[in-house]
Amino acid sequence: MSGDDLFTVHDLDCTTEEGSQIFSGVSIVLNEGDIVVVQGKSGCGKTTFLKCLAHLNLYTGKILFHGKTPKSYGIPVYRTKVAYVPQRPPLLPGSPRDFLSAAFSFGARRKKGKSASMYAEDPEYPVKIASSWGIDVQLWNRDWSNLSGGETQRIALAICIGLDSAEVLLLDEPTSALDHQSCLQVERQILDTLRSNESSLKAIVWITHSPEQASRVGTRFLHFSGGSALEEPNPPV
Repeated sequence: MSGDDLFTVHDLDCTTEEGSQIFSGVSIVLNEGDIVVVQGKSGCGKTTFLKCLAHLNLYTGKILFHGKTPKSYGIPVYRTKVAYVPQRPPLLPGSPRDFLSAAFSFGARRKKGKSASMYAEDPEYPVKIASSWGIDVQLWNRDWSNLSGGETQRIALAICIGLDSAEVLLLDEPTSALDHQSCLQVERQILDTLRSNESSLKAIVWITHSPEQASRVGTRFLHFSGGSALEEPNPPV
């Protein structure tokens, strides 16, 4: 392990509250430009793995972001830098517009030690991203509870990308509720953001059940099975 590594996971273990092992011994190092696709059967621990990386689940082992532990940043700040987007975002009170306004006011998401990018200072940037994915601007003023699964998924992802504070994105099936064309639009935006010199984003850990999507977006592949995870050279066919 090097202090210069972007994101390091070493010997990560996670168990249930009852003590049953979910996975153990997972290790991986993320470098700039990596898209690590995580695959495996339902229930094998993929989502739990992402939640551990986001410091949302208890775990043993070591997670380092730029050579420092999550707690050394303060967990709220860490979660803006290593951001988790769930497959089904929880229903929140109010509208996406309310949430976006609150998110821009959070002290934890402000840039530390560097000037903010052009994206991070534009409160309408997430709205512009979502519009490119077919989300009408008026939907931002509806209650979350009145949005469809696909609308909620796209808006939540647009907010996470548009806030432009995350260097590592943890994506849990971010296009599972979308049709093929919408899926391709979202993939293109995510890949363009990762490649942009203007964006803070440097690497992605991406859960998908689709071998086709894995082939389109992945640069590396982590397969969960039997309580462990192995990196493979190619996605399963």
